[in-house]
Amino acid sequence: MRKYIQALALLTTISALTGCVLPLGGSQLLEEEEQVVVMTTEKGKVVIELYPDSAPIAVENFGKLISKKFYDGIKFHRKTDWGIIQGGDPNGDGKGGPGHTIIDEYTNPNQRPHLRGTVAMARPNKPNSAGSQFYICLKPQPSLDGQYTTFGRVIQGMDVVDQLVVGDVMTKVKLEAKSKYVIPK
Repeated sequence: MRKYIQALALLTTISALTGCVLPLGGSQLLEEEEQVVVMTTEKGKVVIELYPDSAPIAVENFGKLISKKFYDGIKFHRKTDWGIIQGGDPNGDGKGGPGHTIIDEYTNPNQRPHLRGTVAMARPNKPNSAGSQFYICLKPQPSLDGQYTTFGRVIQGMDVVDQLVVGDVMTKVKLEAKSKYVIPK
């Protein structure tokens, strides 16, 4: 646990230095915990809360790709009968990626289970091979726990996710202030 907290602190520092945080009006920056991903599709918006405590490397990677507009215009290429929808492949055939891979984090003690709405890194059946592809669980997937890195959860727009089919496009994906979508307790 301590190693993950240290890694998270290091990644947060690196993120701040490399610009992997959301600018908010000039020089003010938001921490990763204060960001959400807003994915606009032809069927509506999906808001995803990120879990940097569960998967700091996956969250950083996802944020960097979003800041480069990598996901804008990419289609969902896979939907299974057993309950996931997958996107993030620039080729659209399930074999493409961003040109790099990241390490798996599913052994992190803070990893969260695959529940309805969970967002996780997709990868080939080979360790440490995830890059840009991700999936969203349409229903709980306990058989995937401990095999794939979970890094977020849909907090708004799950009804939109339910309607998505293969070929639907992520027209725009961006990071926004969480306060625009979540009322503080």
